[in-house]
Amino acid sequence: MMIEVQGLTKRYGSNVAVDALSFGVPPGGVTGFLGPNGSGKSTTMRMIMGLDRADAGYAHIHGRPYGELRWPAREVGALLEARTFHPGRTGAQHLRALAAAGGVAPGRVDEVLGLVGLGHVAGRRAGTYSLGMAQRLGIAAALLGDPGVLLFDEPVNGLDPEGVRWIRELMKSLAAEGRTVLLSSHLISEMALTADHLVVIGQGRLLADSSVRGLTSSGRTLEEAFFALTTSGRRPNGAQEEVSR
Repeated sequence: MMIEVQGLTKRYGSNVAVDALSFGVPPGGVTGFLGPNGSGKSTTMRMIMGLDRADAGYAHIHGRPYGELRWPAREVGALLEARTFHPGRTGAQHLRALAAAGGVAPGRVDEVLGLVGLGHVAGRRAGTYSLGMAQRLGIAAALLGDPGVLLFDEPVNGLDPEGVRWIRELMKSLAAEGRTVLLSSHLISEMALTADHLVVIGQGRLLADSSVRGLTSSGRTLEEAFFALTTSGRRPNGAQEEVSR
């Protein structure tokens, strides 16, 4: 597993945000990360990236915590929040600063700007970008070091239908190149079109670790299966492919 989460737990006072969570994300596919608002998805992704400290358990990338990776920008890319840039810098300046800090060749900046469709606004101040453009800039930053592991938290926020389709194809193409892709989204129907495998959590606990087919094998739609999982906390038949997949 390129991403391995074992027994991961995070508490905020008496609130358990992530509760002994375990799952793995292999390369070569898109793993969808689903759960209701407040289920612990963003907290889990922040712990994988070393931004929050776990109270128990661990999250490893290539067998190590994120903080122990030698060249993090070249190994892992992430979009966890929109507008994580200085509003006075242009899109190109923002990426050049990240490239310099991460040991990435400056020529890569123009490549990723073109890839995400921002080449024509690269010289504009990022503070003037729409939410959708800011999301694209965040994706460009995640791809900057050409990493093999990618995490995207709600990347379709602010995108129009054409942008959502673009994200879908981008995620699939990145996985087809052999990368590890962990993608969270609240758009269940879109996840059904994008993900190869799903990790579903509720109240910080694992509810399912299954293929899309496994979750819908009983004839239910993915939305129906998701609702059943998150309201009952039980796994439907075919959804019990645990971490050892």
